[in-house]
Amino acid sequence: MTKVAEPSPPATDLEPRGSRASRFSPLGLLEKNGVLIAWLIVIGVFSLLRPNTFPTSGTASVVFGTQTVILIVTMGLLLALAVGEIDLSVGSVVGFGAVLLVVFNGQLKLPIGVALVLTLVCCALVGVVNALLVVVVGVQSIIVTLGMATLLTGFTLAVSGSKVVTGLDVSVVQFVATRWLGIPLPFYLGVLLTVAIWFILQHTPIGRRMAFVLASREVARLAGLRVNRIRFGALVSTSLIAGLAGVVLASQNGAANPQAGAYYLLPAFAGAFLGSTTVRPGRFNAIGTFIAVYFLVTGITGLVYLGFAGWPEQVFYGASLLVAVTLSHIAGRRARGGGS
Repeated sequence: MTKVAEPSPPATDLEPRGSRASRFSPLGLLEKNGVLIAWLIVIGVFSLLRPNTFPTSGTASVVFGTQTVILIVTMGLLLALAVGEIDLSVGSVVGFGAVLLVVFNGQLKLPIGVALVLTLVCCALVGVVNALLVVVVGVQSIIVTLGMATLLTGFTLAVSGSKVVTGLDVSVVQFVATRWLGIPLPFYLGVLLTVAIWFILQHTPIGRRMAFVLASREVARLAGLRVNRIRFGALVSTSLIAGLAGVVLASQNGAANPQAGAYYLLPAFAGAFLGSTTVRPGRFNAIGTFIAVYFLVTGITGLVYLGFAGWPEQVFYGASLLVAVTLSHIAGRRARGGGS
């Protein structure tokens, strides 16, 4: 049997039209590192405004140690976005996973290892249902996952009795609270996940195939790729990683609020789209997403230090998402050489 050759990278992976040296021009470097530069500016501004409290190791611990859940769920969302699917259920899966872990371990008294596996399996099954409806039946992912988000929210409230569930094994909470260099262990889990997804998307055949699917499903099919299988796997992986984020959330708090998951949807999309405007503009990428997530978290933390809380946070994330989607669209057009 003749082996199908690995397809060439899609147009979004190629150099933009014009000189190759444009990557190293001031404008090119600014575009590639814009979010990183903005992050440094934000740090500088808040340090000037709150010189006694913001530029401290305590603030670094807050920024990197308390928002790991956002990083993890955003990395999961990245996989769906990388094949052109929009998963609006990720926030609900976070809340669902957190509640399941506490119910399995704290109320049903299952060993923590068993509770962890069952929780992740249930969250992965959510992704399987999403993938079946999107890939096999052919319903648009934004509709399927919106319905799934609502369904999961109701089911999570039912399982928890519409109240905060407690009773998670204390040893788990203590382990997760362990600090290295002043930062809790979940942050390093997020870093490992970031590195893994970066490697998958940029240095493996499956990553190249995902980019090809995102660029054009029809062309990818004609090239011999199993497009539906790739889309299916991406959607399941997104839900699985969102479930992992729920596990981390419950482990950090020692309890689970059934309504907490909704908070993570907007930051995840803002981080993923903003990340696609930096490092590799026009492409969803893990390193850019990592920078974008902590740029956003730093901004929110700075606002809290200035005495703003509640509505400014929603305004900040909402505005960031609008700007990020716009810049991502522009960067994508530039990467394709200015095509429509």
